[in-house]
Amino acid sequence: MSVKSMTGYGRASRLIDGNEITIDIKSVNHRYFDFNSKISKDFLFLEEKIKSAVKKSVSRGKIDFYMFINSDAASAYEVELNEPLARGYADALEVISKTLKIKNDVTASFISRIPDVITVRKAEIDEAELEKAVICVLEEALESYDTMRLTEGARLIDDILENLKLILENVAKIEKLAPASVKAYEQRIKSKMIEALDGKDYDPQRLITEAAIFADRIDVGEETVRLKSHISQFRSLIEGSTEPVGKKLDFIIQEMNREINTIGSKCSSYEITKLVVDTKSVIEKIREQIQNIE
Repeated sequence: MSVKSMTGYGRASRLIDGNEITIDIKSVNHRYFDFNSKISKDFLFLEEKIKSAVKKSVSRGKIDFYMFINSDAASAYEVELNEPLARGYADALEVISKTLKIKNDVTASFISRIPDVITVRKAEIDEAELEKAVICVLEEALESYDTMRLTEGARLIDDILENLKLILENVAKIEKLAPASVKAYEQRIKSKMIEALDGKDYDPQRLITEAAIFADRIDVGEETVRLKSHISQFRSLIEGSTEPVGKKLDFIIQEMNREINTIGSKCSSYEITKLVVDTKSVIEKIREQIQNIE
């Protein structure tokens, strides 16, 4: 069983080639795949590759992705000396010293502070190498993220299976009570017909047949059979599927709700009505639970 919750969190951090890469992934339920990333503008060229990699593991959910990259200071910047400009300043200052007959006390520190003599800029990023490093860390984060989603998914399934068991128990009780309810309804129909035909000629057999036809309309045998079939299909999906099943489960739970509503509208028995109300409550719990299943 590999049902996954849409709620999860994963983190991974590694130092690769002087870059400390940290990735956080967290998600909550959503009808579709909704990917939101927080990445420094220096690394936005990686966003589509990251999104594509995440989408291979996640079919739907609201995903928040965070990536932080701290580079080693020595490798993150390049210091460039404009040697011709520095030499030009040094020569010019030497000429001034000789011409004005003053001491030339110029130091390297002084010349380095002259604009454009020394330029400090960020080192160029090796995009291909950084991409490989990020994908490596991303795979670790996704593994941690999926582990949590599987754990949460298993917990949800345990609860759902218990609730399905309660529904089956209620359906069995309804099936046991339904024949007596139909019979009682048939008797009421016959009594009302006899009362309405009081003093008139009528065919007793026709009356019995008509009463049976009316009573048959409240029979819930087909509904209970379909309800049990839906439950069986529901269980098969959550116990045997290796693909995301949340949308299919949502459809089945709607059909289950439709059947129990029909049962409720057909039966006027207090006992059955109570069972219908209880069952609808359990179905609603399941419906809420599967909103968080991928």
